[in-house]
Amino acid sequence: MPSKRVKLLPSMYVVNSWKANLRIYMRIIGLLRPHWLPSVGSVVCLLLSTGLSLLVPWLLAWVIDVGIKHGRLGDLLLAAGAILGASALRGGFAYGQGYLSQAVSCLVAYDLRDRVYDHLQTLSFSFHDESETGQLMSRMTVDIEAIRVFIPNGLLRAIVAIATFGTVTIILFELDWRLALITLICVPVLLFLTYQVASRLRPLWLEVQNGAGELGTVMQESLSGVRVVKSFAREDFEIKKFDEKNHQLRELNLGAMRLSAWNQPLMVLVLNVVTVLVVWIGGIIVINHNLSLGTLVAVTQYALILATPVRTFGFMVTWFMRGLSGGTRIFDILDTSPNITDAPDAIALKNIEGHVQLDHVSFAYGKGHEVLHDITIEAKPGQIIALLGATGSGKSTILHLLPRFYDVTKGQILIDGKDVREVTQASLRRSIGLVLQDVFLFNATLRENIAYGVANATEEQIMAAAKIARVDDFVKILPDGYDTWVGERGVTLSGGQKQRVAIARTLLLNPQILVLDDSTSSVDMETEYLIQQALDAVMQGRTTFVVASRLRTIKNADQILVLDHGRIVERGTHESLLRLGGHYAHLYDLQLREQEEFEMRTLSSENDQKWEVVR
Repeated sequence: MPSKRVKLLPSMYVVNSWKANLRIYMRIIGLLRPHWLPSVGSVVCLLLSTGLSLLVPWLLAWVIDVGIKHGRLGDLLLAAGAILGASALRGGFAYGQGYLSQAVSCLVAYDLRDRVYDHLQTLSFSFHDESETGQLMSRMTVDIEAIRVFIPNGLLRAIVAIATFGTVTIILFELDWRLALITLICVPVLLFLTYQVASRLRPLWLEVQNGAGELGTVMQESLSGVRVVKSFAREDFEIKKFDEKNHQLRELNLGAMRLSAWNQPLMVLVLNVVTVLVVWIGGIIVINHNLSLGTLVAVTQYALILATPVRTFGFMVTWFMRGLSGGTRIFDILDTSPNITDAPDAIALKNIEGHVQLDHVSFAYGKGHEVLHDITIEAKPGQIIALLGATGSGKSTILHLLPRFYDVTKGQILIDGKDVREVTQASLRRSIGLVLQDVFLFNATLRENIAYGVANATEEQIMAAAKIARVDDFVKILPDGYDTWVGERGVTLSGGQKQRVAIARTLLLNPQILVLDDSTSSVDMETEYLIQQALDAVMQGRTTFVVASRLRTIKNADQILVLDHGRIVERGTHESLLRLGGHYAHLYDLQLREQEEFEMRTLSSENDQKWEVVR
């Protein structure tokens, strides 16, 4: 089975064409649709605030050309009041725009986190096999935050810039077409600088966000495996590994910021040069009495107003590129379809008897080589099927195919005559109880972990399952009993205790088919004996598939299947396979004979003690 730590392919994140980038931006804008009312309110406040700010230079021109020129005190007071009122209204609308834009961005981030998390739950095992947890966490946090900040700091500021440039252009041509043309010289220069910076920032921010994911992976692995780190005294190695990734991320961030920081003053310089040209040429025109002083002041003020969006242009470009990179990574997940889906006409699996058939099944992980070849198994209701074989022989893979974690490459799997691809996944997995080799417990109480699979489980049902799985034996010594928190991944429990909790969790589901992947391999002989006694009772009337490592399990099996390199090389009962003298007899000599001899000695010793008592 492939490792779960295969890196998400960064080569997918290349610099796309402008059409592909536009599609990403349109999808981000589409996220505003459920919140159209505050979004429209934010844009309206933005336009009104911008419009009021553009009114002030016109009022100044009127004051100079009318009020001051003719010495009308009333006109001056009227203009001052108008400027004060416009400024106050502008402040109110700016507040509304600021609040609504941030509120909308938070709502979008909330929705996006829900969508991505919900979608991750639907994706198949194969996706998670190839995904790094750190990268997924980075996308859920860093990338969604990049999209969130893009909305107020990128998208809305772009609207401000476009509205300001468009309105100022119209006003300038109304005031004086010559000065308007001089002012607009800066536009192509600013567009060229923006294009240059954007083309360099896009891949740089993509590297930054990939680097954040890689750093998260290093941190997650190191902290999850802290006991291994300390056991091998590799703290210095892990510190160095983290520091290297952290240093790489720092350099990438600084490079992106350096490029953005250089772009901003360059744009302001271009605009200031244009402003100087306006004042110089406009002053000459005023001196020649071809333009009023008020008009020149207004033109100069409008040119300075353009400095506001230009000053933020560098940051806007940064957030546009970060939003694009974040959107690419987020939509890459949302566009990933699950490999395992319910058929349109899938039916619910109900009241099954437990007749399981694997009919000439072959399987390969992804595009790799086949790990199972022409597997045929028939398990009648209530039978126990033991799977035996060396590591990598395909035992666990068969168990993963039964609940349809993966789809077979060839052949079919039938339950009560129904192909598992023709029934709903939820009903299929409710009918199959799994105790996998890698036990996972949630950071919750023992009670919550046992009841995880049955939302409405009663206290009596939980206690009954716990007693059968012998959880009750060790819970008595815990300070809070079933309310004891087990810690992340059940870190406060021993391997055997975790195994018993997992068995109790499965028993509570009350499935008709049991799948036990070496479920007693982590317990001692005494605990294994107790669990096996309980499982013997639980298996009655249930079809059970078990990867066997203990002699008792094998001896009780109705069929023993010996696998080698993905093929069934022998099948039969314990006695018949021993007589055959093939693979099973060899594995028995290697793995199981000592167990049988130990049990025989233990039984003989107990009989001797009983005989001594009788004597």
